[in-house]
Amino acid sequence: MEEPANDVSLSEMQLSVMRVLWSKQSATVAEVVAALRGTRLLAHTTVATVLNRLEKRQLVESWRDGRQLVFRALASEEQVQRSMVTGLVSNLFSGSAGELMSYLLRSKDVDSDDLAKIRAMLDSNGDGND
Repeated sequence: MEEPANDVSLSEMQLSVMRVLWSKQSATVAEVVAALRGTRLLAHTTVATVLNRLEKRQLVESWRDGRQLVFRALASEEQVQRSMVTGLVSNLFSGSAGELMSYLLRSKDVDSDDLAKIRAMLDSNGDGND
């Protein structure tokens, strides 16, 4: 799978649509609409437009199956996460991943279980590289 451009950023709606494709492997517009129905009420045409725009950005591809278009993600969830986090670090933390980590560790949302997991990750891979 090709690496997406480094500046891939997705809106909340685009990310919701991509999550459906990642979970289902492939889906028609109607299947995406149905999958999102529990969290969002979107018109068929809205989802079709989102998918077409994602396809123009080469993040998804489509093919015909009878009269319907079927879509599948070309960019993996990990690739999109990496790209969006890189953009976040660059835009909000002047490119410093350490500043992001410091911010996250100071937040009230980090509990002792999360801290233990972070410590274990740091202990098992102290340099922070895979």
